[in-house]
Amino acid sequence: MNIFSLQGKTALVTGSARGLGLEIAAALAGQGAHVILNGRDAVALEAALQEVHARGGQADTLRFDVSDPEQVSQAMAQLDQRFGRLDILVNNVGVRDRRGLFDFAIDDVRRMLDVNLVAPFVLCREAARRMIAQGGAGRIINITSIAGPISNDRDAAYTSAKGGLASLTRALAAELGRHGITVNGVAPGFFATETNAAVAADPAVARMLARRTSLGRWGQPHEIAGAVAFLASEAASYVTGEIIAVDGGYLAHF
Repeated sequence: MNIFSLQGKTALVTGSARGLGLEIAAALAGQGAHVILNGRDAVALEAALQEVHARGGQADTLRFDVSDPEQVSQAMAQLDQRFGRLDILVNNVGVRDRRGLFDFAIDDVRRMLDVNLVAPFVLCREAARRMIAQGGAGRIINITSIAGPISNDRDAAYTSAKGGLASLTRALAAELGRHGITVNGVAPGFFATETNAAVAADPAVARMLARRTSLGRWGQPHEIAGAVAFLASEAASYVTGEIIAVDGGYLAHF
């Protein structure tokens, strides 16, 4: 028996048209899951679909904005009709906005909280309803951040949102465990994604990571995927309420 197999499982990965989300989706598909790719850009989603297929995985797309409750409701109805079940949810969508405390308009703070915390709350609830109706044994995995247990100057809104998502993960683990649903998180550190391309090219940041992380480098996007695939699998059947840092030792390194 392959305890890491996801054969026969259906997984929804939000924000999976590129970057970490695409790598997570491809890894789940590589373990046999039928993956539903999500994003707002139809062209990017189609490219991601072709990428997963090229790697030998099964996938479909479901285009919707996770922060729009009406779109989420319609998308979940489509998911029920098209796929019939949901076994794994990965809440990967997030927005980043680095500004000081006095530079934020309150509406911008609400937007950060809506996307990074409220949207995952809604999707967790929708997924849990379906998993309970199916008899339990579902997997919910929230992509949090190392900006939650630690913080930095000019980052209060994002840190608050991601810290809240980690707390939500623990709270839902406590509430949904009786149904056989596990809820865990993965906290990425510094990853050289397309979004971070300009920062990743900065020699000063590379020098900082050489000093500040145990592995002394940026993470590559594919390196996030193993932790998520583990938490989605039977290998993690007795793991819930945990946040796994995938950060090259950033949190551990003094």
